Amino acid sequence: MATPCWRTAGSLEGSLGKPDAISESLVWATPYILGGLAVSLAFKAGLFNIGAEGQIAVGALTAVFVGYAVVLPWPLHLLAAVAAGVLGGAAWGFIPGALKARTGAHEVITTIMLNYVAIQVTSWLLSGPMKDPSPLVVVAQTPKVPESAWLPVLVEPYRLHAGFLLALLAAVAVWLLLTRTTVGFAIATVGANPNAARYAGISVAQTMVLTMSLAGGLAGLAGTGEVLGLNRYHTPGFSVGYGFDAIAVALLGRSHPLGLIPAALLFGALRSGATRMQFLSQIPIDVISIIQALILIFVAAPEIVRWLYRLRAPREETRPQLAAHWAEGG
Repeated sequence: MATPCWRTAGSLEGSLGKPDAISESLVWATPYILGGLAVSLAFKAGLFNIGAEGQIAVGALTAVFVGYAVVLPWPLHLLAAVAAGVLGGAAWGFIPGALKARTGAHEVITTIMLNYVAIQVTSWLLSGPMKDPSPLVVVAQTPKVPESAWLPVLVEPYRLHAGFLLALLAAVAVWLLLTRTTVGFAIATVGANPNAARYAGISVAQTMVLTMSLAGGLAGLAGTGEVLGLNRYHTPGFSVGYGFDAIAVALLGRSHPLGLIPAALLFGALRSGATRMQFLSQIPIDVISIIQALILIFVAAPEIVRWLYRLRAPREETRPQLAAHWAEGG
């Protein structure tokens, strides 16, 4: 009777049971961290970035193009490919930011539309101008990236690559940006009250464009890691919904740059262990999606209860910084 119970724990074994399983969990968590940062950074400015999926696709496309079409020595080739991926995602994020600032177009609509544009354009390029010319390749994919543009593997013989370290550094960099710089203060102010930010002399339009561009660059870095660290070429189906799962990761991490890391590790472990769970116990992989949805429901439960029973949110006792300064120092 103990065997079926053990088999239902296949997800845990497949995500944390062995070194290769831990490596795969971290591999899965890498794009979740960067995608979650792309969504949460936009949240801080009061923007809802649903375009992370398209930004990941464009970032991967530009990174892999520089990877196979440009000839440079290592590490210049790697740096150029990574920079191209970040800039590609940033450019794709700039579009909805500029539309929001210039015309007031809602970023939810524009980012969703740009997702479809990015996916369709990527499919056309991979089956046409960017397709591997080798007669042995019959599927839609780019030529393979040479080793000079590979993200190095951290631990042999596992697949964990340096993109995971880049994701951690990006999380720390976003946290420092939001808490230690004037740009971060402007982003938070615009997200809290655009009118007050405008009255204080902050350019709301410029801040929105900058925030969406930075968010797109983070998502582009997620796509870059997938094509330079794992596949070493680009295929139409390389992404499995990272951009949409990133919204859940951002919500679970409370939009905190460092809080996203454990949330992404959880989602990565669930996705990594899903295959072994199905192999051992014949439980469908879709159960993982149900578990993720239940996690989000429990996280949002306090807000749901307040909405159902029309309860007021508890007030946070805060002391005005300006008044505190006057009281302490005069």
